[in-house]
Amino acid sequence: MPQNEHIELHRKRFGRRLDHEERARKRQAREGHDRSAKAKKMRGIKAKLYHKKRYSEKVEMRKLIKQHEEKEKTGVAEKQETGAVPAYLLDRQQQTAGTNKYQVPIPKVKAVSDAEAFKVVKTGKSRRKGWKRMVTKVTYVGESFTRKPAKFERFIRPMGLRFNKAHVTHPELQTTFCLPIVGVKKNPSSQMYTTLGVITKGTILEVNVSELGMVTQGGKVVWGKYAQVTNNPENDGCINAVLLL
Repeated sequence: MPQNEHIELHRKRFGRRLDHEERARKRQAREGHDRSAKAKKMRGIKAKLYHKKRYSEKVEMRKLIKQHEEKEKTGVAEKQETGAVPAYLLDRQQQTAGTNKYQVPIPKVKAVSDAEAFKVVKTGKSRRKGWKRMVTKVTYVGESFTRKPAKFERFIRPMGLRFNKAHVTHPELQTTFCLPIVGVKKNPSSQMYTTLGVITKGTILEVNVSELGMVTQGGKVVWGKYAQVTNNPENDGCINAVLLL
């Protein structure tokens, strides 16, 4: 027997002390007060790290509580529904029961800085006139897009980096389709990137899925769906994305 198991051996032979459960309960009840006192006394970088850790723990706890509440609600609703249910209520239940609507394949993405996404373009004879920026990432512009005159153009989006199609993978069919891009819904790095149509890793695109023949429960053809970019398009020369169901 290892030398460090003498406590477990003693516990097996003689059991725990009679007030063990009460002491454990009180220790757990005091834990919150002890952590609070510890957080108040901390200073400097240790305090920042400790508060960051506590914040992440609280976020996880809130998510867990929310999941339990949603499960309880769905369980109560299922118990209440007894007997025949009309067709329109069945459709409504199937639509609201979807949990994958906001789940994305890449939840955390490294932010792209302005220095990386833009290149300073100096105009005129003076070196001080560096107010123009050339976009070095892949971009999307609509079909009706027209460039402004050179004197008024703030951001230059090169023709070689403009894409209008993406390779979108259907997660359930395990098949990839080349679909036209409708627009840039959200770029997690910056709101300005979303406005300019800059496409980086983790960007949410809206793609035209009318070719796939997807229909809603009501029988209507689905025209647009969201997809998340999973690669670095400026390095690969193409846009790879996963369809969000």
